[in-house]
Amino acid sequence: CSDPKIASLDGSLTPSPIYRCKAALPHSTLIGIIIHRYQRTQHHIIMLSSRLLLRSSSVSSSRRAAALLPSSSSSSAQHSSFSTTAQKNNGNKATNVVVVDGVRLPFAMSSTIYEDQLAVDLQRLAYQGLVTKTALNKEDVDYILSGTVIQEVRTSNIAREAAINAGFPASIGAHTVSMACISSSVAISSAAEKIISGKASVVLAGGVETFSDTPIRLSRHLRQKLITMSKAMKKGGPIGAVRHLLKGLKMKDISLEVPAIANYTTGEVMGVSSDKLSAKFGVSRLEQDEFTVRSHSMAGKAHADGWYDGEIVPYKGSTEENGIKATSTVEKVSKLKPAFVKPHGTHTAANSSYLTDGAAASLIMSEEKALELGFKPLCYIRDWSFKACDPFDELLLGPTYCSQEVLSRNNLNLESDIGVFEIHEAFAGQILSNLVAMNSQAFADANFGGKKVGEVDMSKLNTKGGSLAVGHPFGATGSRLVTTAAKRLQAENERFALIAACADGGLGHACILERYDN
Repeated sequence: CSDPKIASLDGSLTPSPIYRCKAALPHSTLIGIIIHRYQRTQHHIIMLSSRLLLRSSSVSSSRRAAALLPSSSSSSAQHSSFSTTAQKNNGNKATNVVVVDGVRLPFAMSSTIYEDQLAVDLQRLAYQGLVTKTALNKEDVDYILSGTVIQEVRTSNIAREAAINAGFPASIGAHTVSMACISSSVAISSAAEKIISGKASVVLAGGVETFSDTPIRLSRHLRQKLITMSKAMKKGGPIGAVRHLLKGLKMKDISLEVPAIANYTTGEVMGVSSDKLSAKFGVSRLEQDEFTVRSHSMAGKAHADGWYDGEIVPYKGSTEENGIKATSTVEKVSKLKPAFVKPHGTHTAANSSYLTDGAAASLIMSEEKALELGFKPLCYIRDWSFKACDPFDELLLGPTYCSQEVLSRNNLNLESDIGVFEIHEAFAGQILSNLVAMNSQAFADANFGGKKVGEVDMSKLNTKGGSLAVGHPFGATGSRLVTTAAKRLQAENERFALIAACADGGLGHACILERYDN
């Protein structure tokens, strides 16, 4: 009998209305497999054992299959990019899309403050925090979107489950998207597309990730055995079912499949890909360590100055983000050994983003609707791009390709027009390699017809800290980037912001925001 709990905004636990306590079925066949003690920090199995329990009657085929099938949910998003200023909806009237506000939970190292929470709980808290901050009437929302990477079978459409549990009307549609590290970027651009097309005026778009509760599956052979148990039960009864289970079963089948961190196509982990990229563009270990310390220092200062107070929804009364090392020094981080390419690689645990739990949410509206409801928007969403590049040699170079496309399409100059840069820091080597590529004439000659993207002004880049410091919950980072960039536009009185991010699979994203004149 299970009774999962969910957290309220103050961190207290209450029963979740999603999950109902299921009493044990009488006279049913139960297969109990006690298989693992999982050591989080090493990500491998220390000990496993198993045992079988047998009772007399059968469970229906449909219920058995539903209980044992692994998650098969999938998410899709339209990856085409276009200029929002060129889009028309009903009546040939141009629709401006605005960011009204955004929030996030404190990002935290995995298996720390959120270790007892499901991803759906974190997304719900972000939605509730955004509603509380903006005094938004839930009835005014037309649609809800969420991005995530690691799927939980019970909440495969996490946007819908989080919305219902956050108290939104059941009549509001919701769906979940997945595009690796830019999943919530897809959610936000999809929200903009809905608004431009006239199908919505108010959309919640966000994302969530937790590495504290990743699905770990039984071996494929054992899964197949268990899925077909009900058929064997019908033919041969309990004894036949046990024989079916044990036939051809080997000790290696009683094992676990820990989620792979390597790219499916290349077989490489992203740290190796970033290490290769850094070598290609001549980014040194010292440069990476210096950039890492810069990120942590700026994030620490932003917290100390109260910059994040209105952006972060307190969890258990705190807005602290426990991955930030504000007092870190180059001397300290330079002592760490390579984590991916050994012994001569340049990427370490310090200059790579860490596994992070967190959730974020953004309130996206048409300008007309925002003003009608009395909101003061932060910025316009002017245009965006999603592109792909070679995953073998350029896995994390998407920001360069996307930035070139979105800037060119809008006749913007990176050096003279962009006043705010928020670029995702998956690895220090990755972001620095992209900065080199953007300003490389040789790269421009080979890929962009000779026109460089331009040189990024470091004094305008990630000035409130980046993913290396605050963390990188895969599904939530895109929403964080939008909120921080929008706030910076207002605070720094700049006109345009460029957001850019890489993603596994050789994918990338870039977006242009324009300050809303308040």
